[in-house]
Amino acid sequence: MDGFVANAESASKGWGPEVMSCFNATSLPILSTLAMEFVLFDHWHASLPGPTEPNRAYYQSCSSYGITDNDAYLYTLGFPQKPLMVALDEIGVNWTIWYEEFPTSFFMRQLRDYPFHFGTMESFYSACKEGNLPDYSFIEPRYFSIVDEYLANDQHPNHEVSQGELFLKYLYEAIRASPQWNTTALIITYDEHGGYYDHVPTPLNIPNPDGINSEDPPFDFKRSGVRVPAVIVSPWVKKGVVVHRPVNGPTPTSEYEHCSIAATMKKIYNIPQFLTARDAWAAPFDDLFNLDTPRTDCPMTLPNVFPSAVKPNQPDSPMHDLQLTMLSIANYINGNGDDLSKYKTEREGGLYVKERVEQYLSNQRRLKTNFN
Repeated sequence: MDGFVANAESASKGWGPEVMSCFNATSLPILSTLAMEFVLFDHWHASLPGPTEPNRAYYQSCSSYGITDNDAYLYTLGFPQKPLMVALDEIGVNWTIWYEEFPTSFFMRQLRDYPFHFGTMESFYSACKEGNLPDYSFIEPRYFSIVDEYLANDQHPNHEVSQGELFLKYLYEAIRASPQWNTTALIITYDEHGGYYDHVPTPLNIPNPDGINSEDPPFDFKRSGVRVPAVIVSPWVKKGVVVHRPVNGPTPTSEYEHCSIAATMKKIYNIPQFLTARDAWAAPFDDLFNLDTPRTDCPMTLPNVFPSAVKPNQPDSPMHDLQLTMLSIANYINGNGDDLSKYKTEREGGLYVKERVEQYLSNQRRLKTNFN
């Protein structure tokens, strides 16, 4: 766990202090309030010491299929393993992936075959109001700054952190006002740590999920990543609880990590099999919903959010590598017919993927309707 400052300085002079810093409650009024009102984990680890999409693959499928780094070619083709949503679908549990302009769930190949299970965030807020949320929702943020009033809220550098706070505020207040509030749990967490230092050692000797190792770089997937924020919001959890290591995990070495979500869903919905050895090992958190009756003291609204002093990426900012991969996927699923080199800015990229995702889902829904 050493070398963070040296690595940061080698990437960009002056970044050293940045990776040793953190946000305070003033910078993160929403996440801080939710942590104090509900359940905060202080030992929830990323599934591997790697970047965004391999860790998101663990959220979706409890494996990254031997991938340790962002691989645009593989992501365009799609991870081949079974996602949690497909396992839920097989036993009749309904689910929806809610997104803004692009769902990174498209990184999972099998999820591209479920066009009726994708919905816009506008539809999500309507479902909250009407009490029509599915059994399981996966909510994705906005990854592109398209216009000044429509900035990215994924908190990916260099996007403004306060936009993500606003997103959490809107999510919470919509769910809190929903007729389904008393039967809902909102799980808020982050795919990885973003390169910031953490003094807690990463767990070792954990199960490789599927027997697939990485050769470049060599890695056996028997080590977790560093800790990431994780909060569970529900009227069925006690107020102001800090959860440490699991007390009753499936093994003595079990930890809370991204696969804890799949492990918990297996218990709640009686999924016949685990996805991989990793969710069989990960600690579920169903024991935290331990009140006899739902709480009535949960706030209806959350504090105001103020923009940070740091100028975020603007709609005319150049795209980063992950955004470019989204363009590649949007092009691939629609037949690889577009020249992507002409899309330079976040506005151009965001509008492109939004149009192509809508086109793909519309075509797939029509084909499946005609086929059925």
